[in-house]
Amino acid sequence: MAEIVLGIATSHGPLLSLDAAQWKDRAAVDYRNDRLNLSDGRWITYDALLAEVGGRYASEATLAQFEKREAASQRALDRIAADLAAAKPDVVVIIGDDQDELFSTANMPALAIYYGEEIRTKKWPIAPTTPVYRLEVVKGYAMDRVHVFPGAARFAGFLIRSLVADAIDIAAVATIEDPLKAGIGHAYGFVVNRLFGGRSIPIVPVLINTFHGPNVPTPARCYDFGVALRKAIEASPENLRVAVVASGGLSHFVVDEALDRRVLAAMCSGDRDSLRGLPVEALNSGSSEIRNWIAVAGAIAGMTNRWTEYQPLYRTPAGTGIGVGFGVWDPGAV
Repeated sequence: MAEIVLGIATSHGPLLSLDAAQWKDRAAVDYRNDRLNLSDGRWITYDALLAEVGGRYASEATLAQFEKREAASQRALDRIAADLAAAKPDVVVIIGDDQDELFSTANMPALAIYYGEEIRTKKWPIAPTTPVYRLEVVKGYAMDRVHVFPGAARFAGFLIRSLVADAIDIAAVATIEDPLKAGIGHAYGFVVNRLFGGRSIPIVPVLINTFHGPNVPTPARCYDFGVALRKAIEASPENLRVAVVASGGLSHFVVDEALDRRVLAAMCSGDRDSLRGLPVEALNSGSSEIRNWIAVAGAIAGMTNRWTEYQPLYRTPAGTGIGVGFGVWDPGAV
């Protein structure tokens, strides 16, 4: 029987693939953003946000603070990588989202599992005018070229059949016809690139449509899906050590520390009602990736938190940026 030996949650934002001095380059995009998401459901321009908050985060948007936050975030990623190596999983199930990488409006399933023998990443379109910082981000996401990762086809196929038998409608994807046009994206490439330490570990990409309406799953649906996924994993006849990873989040592109800490606290305490009841208006744009964490919370329910780390990465005086979180759960932690 397969068993979950480790639960992991990690952010994968662009700042985590850049050095602190480059954060200002990503911040420049924020100043031009006319559609920033707030947790009350509003969409607002950068100038309007700045007027509303009065530039209260100016002291955070400095190189010295960037360097401090970068160092703490990279230490957390190193710690996850070490915990993953120590757990020696046979397969890693990565729950992430798709942002026009594998799917499009021609076909956008709410929930999907990739069950091919090989996992091919999408090559990000690069132009002569592409900013240098973006080239670094694309490389961190394993989208600088077509990368090929090993899949776990038999195990993934079993998960699909088990979920369908459990009344979970799940899309099944086995091939990528043209990786220059479509492929597995940033949520998965970041985890393999940054956390696997060069090891070749089979992965099962689980895709939740967090970004694109009208069929975005509710928080309750995401949690319940995670519970069903764990049931399917543990029903597998294969003797496998499985790690389950949530990739993405937390709040962005406007940092909301209260929302982020609420999610982390609920995951650490096992507060399913708080996670299932998160307001959908708070989960728009980049913050929608919190749904991946909610699904993993369902899959690791009852497991004990080993450690968590949280860093609010403010990059402008108006408070734009990303709240990054990291954590590890296992059955035997005390």
